[in-house]
Amino acid sequence: MKPLSVVIITFNEEKNIARCLESVKGLADEIVVVDSLSQDHTRGICLQYGVRFIEQPFLGYIEQKNFALGQAKYNHVLSLDADEALDETLYRSISDAKQAGFPYDGYMMSRCANYCGKWIRHGKWYPDRKLRLLNRHKGKWGGTNPHDKIEMDASAGIFRLQGDILHYTYYTIDEHIAQMNRFTTIQSEAMLKKGKRSTIFHVIFNPVSAFITGYIFKRGFLDGIDGFLIAKSVAYQTLLKYVKLLQLQRKHNVTN
Repeated sequence: MKPLSVVIITFNEEKNIARCLESVKGLADEIVVVDSLSQDHTRGICLQYGVRFIEQPFLGYIEQKNFALGQAKYNHVLSLDADEALDETLYRSISDAKQAGFPYDGYMMSRCANYCGKWIRHGKWYPDRKLRLLNRHKGKWGGTNPHDKIEMDASAGIFRLQGDILHYTYYTIDEHIAQMNRFTTIQSEAMLKKGKRSTIFHVIFNPVSAFITGYIFKRGFLDGIDGFLIAKSVAYQTLLKYVKLLQLQRKHNVTN
């Protein structure tokens, strides 16, 4: 059996962090929390669980998570956000992989979102597969901020685990709207730096495509009114992202 580090990044997560920490008790051989100078009770709650608490001003989502990955004591690392927790099935799946000595380099798992109190099991939000458990010498965080993802070496062996990460996304619609505005600003700036461009075609077509894909083809309608709201929000977020990118291009005199 090989030991397991759990790493979590936090900022003002007093309403979520205890649930996250409870879900990995007995599974983690160490828990590392990298905190972006929280101003609430996050630190005190973490210390009650005996975690290694590291304060680090926020570097960016990808950069902060790679920093946290580098603080782990053990090679095999489970990376969670503070608003996430393991369900019982996933806990057992990870425990079985640990008992077997982690024969694979990386492990995929599904993520199930709780949206304003309701679990969403269709549409673009589920199964929302994530690679969150890895041999840290075989992968690292990449992607485009704020939508980070673990990128593994080409030779890495990947296995899919049973069970879900439980993601407690938004408690209110207002929270969701504020987060969409903040995230699309970050994402459009990152896209511009990577050389990606927006056109009127992207602004018109991509939001419509996002809605149809999530609500019809991925059966978001089976989640009722919540599924409709999520499909609309995904379309709106797509619209914001490309409109903001278009504005940045004009501001910086960038041609398509």
